[in-house]
Amino acid sequence: MFYKVNSAFFLAALLAAGTAQAQTNCGATSGRVNIVGNEFPAIRSVAAQASRCQTGNLTVRSNLTANHQRINLAGMQGNPAEYTSAIVATSSIVELINNNVLRPLDALVAAHGADIPRNQLITIDGRIMAVAFMANSQHLVYRKDLLAQIGAEPPKTYEEMIRIGRTLRERGIVRNPIGGAYQAGWNLAQEFVNMYIGHGGEFFRPGTPEVAINNAQGIAALNTMKALTELMNPDFLTHDSNATSAEWRAGNVAMMNMWGSRTGVLMAREGNQPQVADNTTVGAPMTVGGGRIPATTLWWDGWTVARNVSDDDARATFLALKHGTSPALLNAETMGQAVWMIAGYQPAPVNKGVMDTMAMGAKPYPMLPYMGLLHTALGDGIAPFLQGRKDAATTLADIEAAYRTAARERGFLR
Repeated sequence: MFYKVNSAFFLAALLAAGTAQAQTNCGATSGRVNIVGNEFPAIRSVAAQASRCQTGNLTVRSNLTANHQRINLAGMQGNPAEYTSAIVATSSIVELINNNVLRPLDALVAAHGADIPRNQLITIDGRIMAVAFMANSQHLVYRKDLLAQIGAEPPKTYEEMIRIGRTLRERGIVRNPIGGAYQAGWNLAQEFVNMYIGHGGEFFRPGTPEVAINNAQGIAALNTMKALTELMNPDFLTHDSNATSAEWRAGNVAMMNMWGSRTGVLMAREGNQPQVADNTTVGAPMTVGGGRIPATTLWWDGWTVARNVSDDDARATFLALKHGTSPALLNAETMGQAVWMIAGYQPAPVNKGVMDTMAMGAKPYPMLPYMGLLHTALGDGIAPFLQGRKDAATTLADIEAAYRTAARERGFLR
């Protein structure tokens, strides 16, 4: 099971979405809709728009939390499932498919989704399993006023970012000039995935689930990450995207690699110091180690429908989320929250980083059935290296061993 996607997918989807017909109503009058997903402005807007479908006989609820990946599987395994939909991303859908909790959407698309652009339909093993509604990536965010104090241009490489960070610290301008979502677990693993791709690494032996990260590219990726963390808040292993954004909004950070879906909040006057908001600028993703491929990954976010719900609830969920990601969602507030695959979307300056990511040919996150096992092993295994308790080669060897154990248990390896 492998869905191959590249930057052309996102660009084509954006173009196709521009010709779709706007919806005028939800079309559902009864049923139960309960959405679980991540908590950030774009997803909040989708859930709020979907909730407008609620009537006396149709309930629409949502649970948006940073812990969504810890609860979505359990919440969809019951019969009936607690959640009728999970809002997922490129990586998180795989675990749900592996556990057979998602309903193929082919029949619902045929009955109610003829106007959904085909490039938004995420097809795996010949079945439609999700509807993508936004593109996302991590890219540079920087304070132009702080860089101007030392006469520095925005970094194009991670090596330049480290040099600029050291200068900012040495001159007493910013104590911890670099930020990052380096929380041990999923976030830390994602940063390794970015850096390893930037160094030209391949995660598995071609055509197999045999892991292959204990190599020169893996060691280089870890060493670059460690150099970055030396310029971060000492509590970096506790900082997810929310905590990193809070550090930024407090004026404590000069540069970071951050999700495009988060940048609108960082650049908004509301909730920020004026000096921070007015000087926060987005940039293209950086390269590393002399490579040409950005050290980042392309993502889509989309919605699903649970398998273990009634046909009435499945139809209501499909129609509510179709409305939640329809052109009716777009307004002055939401336009800059994401790179939307929705008719009428016009990229805003805040979205420049994601658009640059696509233009630079960034690779998609590896959507393989066993990639989640490696991601977990990475998230559990990298911290000892960053804390100086293991060397790079031992760290990678231990991560590979943990992956192999998990892959054997799941039947991917013998």
